Amino acid sequence: MTAESFSLIETYMRSCMDAAAHDVLHVYRVLQNARAIAEGEENVDLDVLEAAALLHDVGRPAQLKDPAVDHAEVGADMAFDFLTGHGFSEDFAAKVRHCVYTHRFRKSRPPETIEAKILFDADKLDATGAIGLARTLVYNGQVDRPLYASDGHGKPKLDENEESPSFFREYHFKLKHLYDRFYTKTGAALAAGRRKAAEDFIAALEEEIG
Repeated sequence: MTAESFSLIETYMRSCMDAAAHDVLHVYRVLQNARAIAEGEENVDLDVLEAAALLHDVGRPAQLKDPAVDHAEVGADMAFDFLTGHGFSEDFAAKVRHCVYTHRFRKSRPPETIEAKILFDADKLDATGAIGLARTLVYNGQVDRPLYASDGHGKPKLDENEESPSFFREYHFKLKHLYDRFYTKTGAALAAGRRKAAEDFIAALEEEIG
């Protein structure tokens, strides 16, 4: 990708990102993760991958405004429209759209291309380890969710099957399961190196709260 094309996409991305846990720094980390993972894979279209990494969360503000909105679905269309509207081919834009559309953990839309699999892994890698817990705490504060659920009298409810929205529920529902959901060997290896930091933090927090 030319420096001019990269700058064009980067500028658009920066104009869309205004969420604390899904900010421009998250996007840059995902981009770096994607580049690192791509080094261990074959036949990767780096232009598609870098464009998708930059644009994967442009739909986040829409979801933050309305939780019923799927940011990956909205963002995929936004990415396609932006790229085709700025001289990129429909084929290129469609490949980027697929990456963005399939990068979300909570949806049953498995990535099909190597670029989409790398983006999925790169994004999930930023939800592992210490950085993943820190981002989740920020996000839960942003949407006004508590650290943990209680019985109404201050007694914590730390059962991993607790349904009440909280940081602890997000950890048990999503974060601790990420490590088995990577598509690439490099992504899985990088995530495994971060796992203990997350588990140690959760164990210490549970002990202090309990």
